[in-house]
Amino acid sequence: MTAGKPFRNNVFRKLPINEALAVRTGGRHSLRPVYRSRDLVVLGLGVMIGAGIFKIAGQQAATTAGPAVIASFVIGAIVMLLCALCYAELASAIPVAGSAYSFTYVLFGEIWAWLIGWAMLLELLLAAAVVSRAWSLYVVAGLRDLGIEIPAAIEPYVGQLSGFDLFAFAILVTVVFVVAVGSRLGVRVLWLMVAAKVVVIILVIGVGAWYVNPANYTPFIPAPQASGAHQENLLQLIFGGIPHVFGFAGIFTAAAVICIAYIGFDIIATAAEETKDARHDVPRGIIDSLLITIALYVGVAVVMVGMQRYDRLDPNTPLASAFAALGQGWTAKAIGVGAVLGLSTVVLVVTIGATRVVFSMARDGLLPRPLAHIGGFRTPTRATLAVGTLAIAGSQLIDVLTLESMVVIGTLAAFLFVASGVLVLHYRRPNLKRGFTTPLVPLVPLFALGSTGWLMLNLSVKTWTYFGAWMGVGLLVYAGYGQRNSRLGQSLREQLAAADLGQQELEQHGPHGAHT
Repeated sequence: MTAGKPFRNNVFRKLPINEALAVRTGGRHSLRPVYRSRDLVVLGLGVMIGAGIFKIAGQQAATTAGPAVIASFVIGAIVMLLCALCYAELASAIPVAGSAYSFTYVLFGEIWAWLIGWAMLLELLLAAAVVSRAWSLYVVAGLRDLGIEIPAAIEPYVGQLSGFDLFAFAILVTVVFVVAVGSRLGVRVLWLMVAAKVVVIILVIGVGAWYVNPANYTPFIPAPQASGAHQENLLQLIFGGIPHVFGFAGIFTAAAVICIAYIGFDIIATAAEETKDARHDVPRGIIDSLLITIALYVGVAVVMVGMQRYDRLDPNTPLASAFAALGQGWTAKAIGVGAVLGLSTVVLVVTIGATRVVFSMARDGLLPRPLAHIGGFRTPTRATLAVGTLAIAGSQLIDVLTLESMVVIGTLAAFLFVASGVLVLHYRRPNLKRGFTTPLVPLVPLFALGSTGWLMLNLSVKTWTYFGAWMGVGLLVYAGYGQRNSRLGQSLREQLAAADLGQQELEQHGPHGAHT
């Protein structure tokens, strides 16, 4: 290799922006555009609104913030909106499958892209496994609430916290089939389920509003109390101190948990390559879906703490128990239906997102290239089957419900690189064509960076330990496979070999072809 060559072939090599965008001009095999702006909004609502919308406000009000949980929702919304604005810009500038993985590959280099892609696989595969398990639990509870008996032959195999679960297996197999058969079919199914669960949520808010008692909002910020909890998160480990609930500290503690409930808009960016006018529709889909989600979450929170005093809410089933206490048992049953629908759409959307990340990484050679094969339905069938197999195995063989926080840390790691990516993009490529620009740069991405870091510090030391182990395994996989099979690396090696050959000929024959 001759010194001074302009080719950089190491683990920090960056994917050229024109190479990343070649998928939209036929330069690389790409996915069929099927999504419109409103489809992306539904995609976002499908993943952000799960069963947690009926629980998290009451849980945090009862244990952490009191009626001020409403303020916690607003704070969490602001934090997530800052991150969403950063995602919107990068998705409009680099509208390809892979989301944060692809952005990082272009802006920071291959090794960082691999780590973010690996973190996203943790997030999405584990989310599919975790939510399928939760779906089974809710289905069993809903059937019993409706007085429907579960056959004795299958009762030991449904609604289980661990071990084989027939319902979790069935929902994942069904979702994998829908995703593999075609993106358009998945969109139609998603529209139906999202519409149904939004109707249920609006019904809950409308009925609950009739039972709101303004006295239940007082005191809005209860007096602070020592929580008595163990110092188990990283922030407490670093700075020490006695953790408190309620008071102003409780508002921000609850906000950290609530931010996590809004996570999911990032998956919209994985559909950029399949969106007809990605530069404009993807940013619109990200922001609109998040704003609608914020409105619904805040609406449920206002109603929930207004229906019943915060210290009387059941943290496990706050909304359903509040309606039941008011004699509105039918509404509690509707909440059960809404929870099942909510979790169904989450499983569908995270599976779509995972297949697109696997497809993108395989197309770049960092995962086995056969996974980038596009089948007869114009979908990444092999990637879908691989994702489905791993999600099913995880749901059946691992106690995934104890690993829920691992989903969060993978997402937040991607948020860090996306916020940083906006700063890099504005500095290095200020004139790059984009359909959306993050306002108030560098303030918005800097605030997004700070708030995301704060959320990560609030995760437990145990979660950080597991995440470190997962990323360590990822580095070994990259060193053993990805680095050697990278399509970009192979291309650069060919360019270096050609450059070396040209240099040798120049040294032998001189600039005019004369032999020296």
